[in-house]
Amino acid sequence: MSTSCIPNVAPAAAAHRAAAPVPAVASPAVAASVVSPQFGQVGFKGNKAPKPEPVEAAAPEIERTTTAPSRSTERESAAEREAAAEREAAQQAEAEREAEQRAAAEREAAERAAEQKKAEEQAAAEQAAPAPSGVLAIAARYVGTPYVYGGSSPSGFDCSGFTQYVFGQAGISLSRTTTGQQAQATPVSDPQPGDLVFFGYPAHHVGIYAGGGMMYDSGRPGVPVQKRAIFYSSGAVTFGRV
Repeated sequence: MSTSCIPNVAPAAAAHRAAAPVPAVASPAVAASVVSPQFGQVGFKGNKAPKPEPVEAAAPEIERTTTAPSRSTERESAAEREAAAEREAAQQAEAEREAEQRAAAEREAAERAAEQKKAEEQAAAEQAAPAPSGVLAIAARYVGTPYVYGGSSPSGFDCSGFTQYVFGQAGISLSRTTTGQQAQATPVSDPQPGDLVFFGYPAHHVGIYAGGGMMYDSGRPGVPVQKRAIFYSSGAVTFGRV
């Protein structure tokens, strides 16, 4: 039996690998020293690192309240409008009250002025007339006294006797007759209470003006002293002041 001659290479290869030197790892300093200074000059150029592109800052998110008011903001706006309307209404009401107060003050001033004028006119009339209030008060006391022709006392009066007696009680002296009293008095067109009232010219009757178209007089037999309306059916009616 023949055998093949097969070289035993496995042990030799293993021995060769074992004998092969292991490359040493150079330190960074050593590696730098072995780099040829001409490395960058033999056609190789290093590429610069690209600059980073600027990053745009993101726009801040707009709050929703800037574009769409919240319900609370709407309520606040409505409340402000309502408050403004209330202030305007209050100002208008205050202006109206002030106008009413001014109008009331003007009315009151006008009324006071009218009363003052009336008082002044009345005072002037009282000065012109012989104490009319006193004369009228005296005349009123003798209402009901009977008519007596030629009478000039509280027991009985005729017309001129009545006026003479009443004015005499007030401190004013009058003539005894109707025509004498008419001549003594100063005619007036604006009679005041206390003036004399004459009927006819020369007068045939006389009384005392009581105001408001009324008079006190002793008229005729059977009719006592009374306060009655002035009658205009018996001739001219004139007024005199003493």
